[in-house]
Amino acid sequence: MTSPEFVASPEPPSPELRSPKLPRVAWLKSSYSGNNNGCVEVARQDGQVYVRDSKLGERSPVLGFTSYEWACFVAGVRAGELQ
Repeated sequence: MTSPEFVASPEPPSPELRSPKLPRVAWLKSSYSGNNNGCVEVARQDGQVYVRDSKLGERSPVLGFTSYEWACFVAGVRAGELQ
């Protein structure tokens, strides 16, 4: 995957704090978290990416991002831009 260019999104800025009572989504836990709960979980639905704290599970606040915003974030992490 090539890194997307970092340009201003035409949509209002996200993330938006969302209710943890989302419709049923499949949460995926990071493989880096091992057996502990000190990590994040990610879910995708309808062009949105949701992130929550794995140790809080269903009680966690949920951040919502557009797919484009998430792709930019992941590209920045992979490129070492957020260290």
